[in-house]
Amino acid sequence: ILLASFLLNFVSIIMSSPASAACFDISQLPSLKDGMTMEEEATKRRKTCRFIEEAGRVLRLPRVAISTAMVFFHRFFAKHSFQEHDRFEVAVAAIVLAAKTEESPKKLNTVILECHKLKTRGMQAGRISQQKAGSNSPPPPPNATLDTKGEEFAKLKERILLLERVILHTIGFELSIDHPYKFLVEQIKKMIHTRQLKYITPPAGSNTGQIMGKMMNELVQYSMSFANDSMHTSLCLQFPPQLIATACVFLSAQFSKVEPVNGDWRKLLGDPDVDALTSISVQIMDLIADRKASDTDTCKKIRAQLDLLKSREAE
Repeated sequence: ILLASFLLNFVSIIMSSPASAACFDISQLPSLKDGMTMEEEATKRRKTCRFIEEAGRVLRLPRVAISTAMVFFHRFFAKHSFQEHDRFEVAVAAIVLAAKTEESPKKLNTVILECHKLKTRGMQAGRISQQKAGSNSPPPPPNATLDTKGEEFAKLKERILLLERVILHTIGFELSIDHPYKFLVEQIKKMIHTRQLKYITPPAGSNTGQIMGKMMNELVQYSMSFANDSMHTSLCLQFPPQLIATACVFLSAQFSKVEPVNGDWRKLLGDPDVDALTSISVQIMDLIADRKASDTDTCKKIRAQLDLLKSREAE
């Protein structure tokens, strides 16, 4: 019955239009139409992307493959409801497909086994937390190991293979994914080489070359981190990677205490859509807000800077 249901969904996907790669209206996400709140939908994306992140680390996948898997996952659930599919199984299928796409293929059995162990550990940790909180009789977690010759493993493998094909049709076989990384590095290099940035408080005892080198390293490190964070949200559905990269560069400059030499962020960033820049920046800041190391003072200053950009645009 389950396989028949999968096949019916598979046929319906072939008949429908593929998930668009740009500017998706997240208010039209299928899960929201099925009664899920925006916060619940975003939480499922964020938690599953953390699962993909950890699975990629365990499987030793390159960063680009992990990010591609997340994009596949986001695009799949731009066309399908979380109520219709097991998000972890979709994530596993996305990892398998992304690993092939980014020329880092892994054996299917290995991916399934490692992801199953990772999911089981997460469920066990959640069960312990529920017990400490006094929750009544949480369900027992599944077995930590799967018998590759058993029926359970065979059925799971069959579902993953089918979901891989479902993802392919959902994304319209668009396997070439542009990520923000290359765009943000290009932007930072241009700004540094043309000396368009300066520290608000220059480091003492350093020459110009050392200062620029330090600035380059800080900006790239922060920007890459923000770009990675953006993958845990639906930003890749809402905005093109170039604009996400611009927002990451803007945020990295704020955290590095760097500002434009001429004081004009809009001109330096290439006159981006300020509303879009604000939306991307706020969504990333909201994501990192709960981290213990989150710099709340810097976040407040960023919001003030964004408000200033919007007010200047309105003039």
